[in-house]
Order: sequence, then C-alpha cells, then structure tokens
Amino acid sequence: MEQVLLVVHLLIALGLIGVILLQRSEGGALGIGGGGGGSGNLFSARGVGNALTRTTAYLAVGFFITSIALTVLATRGGSNSVIDSLTPPAATGGQQAPADGSGNAPLPNLAPAPAAPAQPQVPVNP
Repeated sequence: MEQVLLVVHLLIALGLIGVILLQRSEGGALGIGGGGGGSGNLFSARGVGNALTRTTAYLAVGFFITSIALTVLATRGGSNSVIDSLTPPAATGGQQAPADGSGNAPLPNLAPAPAAPAQPQVPVNP
C-alpha cells in the first residue's frame, strides 16, 4: 500500500512540475497561448490559463493529501529504525552493575589527577 501511494505521490509531483512549467509567465514571453486566441483554437489564451490554474490546484491538493497519507502510514507502521534493531553490548569483566539495581555503573578513573603545580605556569615579573 505504501509503495503504491509513493508511486502516485511521485507521479503527482512530476505532473505538478510539468503543469507549472506550462503556465504563462508574468512577463508573457514564455508559456502556451502565444498569438491571438482565435476562434479556431480549442482553448483561447484565457481558457488555457484557467485550465492550467485549475489543474495546478487539483494536483497541489493531491500532493498534500498523499504527503499526509505517507506520513501517517510511516508513523503507524511501527519503528523501523536501525537504532532500535541494535542489541546493547554485553558487559565485560571488571565492571559490575550496582547492587541497588539502578543500572548506573560508576565511571572508572582512567587517569590519575594532576598534582598542583609548585610554581605558577606563567612567568611573573617581580
């Protein structure tokens, strides 16, 4: 179901791109409906503009609906995260869990604490 909806979503997106590119620009130099909208045409220049505008609106609504449907399907399908499929590493010797059962083991002291310097590190003028 999700794959079918994804294919429909992609087709709507491609159709939306195509319809937007066919529309007349603000400058009037590009697009369909050049010349005078004579009576021999199937659509006049105004009719083509209205049809493309309506088609754009319908495709935009379809795009939003399929986007929302894909989001709902993805969230209801359960967690398919890679992180959820990982198993925690097994505890190796040395560290044991505390007896209180909290699961928070103390961090080991890896390096000794540095001794306080006897003299200042930065030279001081007397």
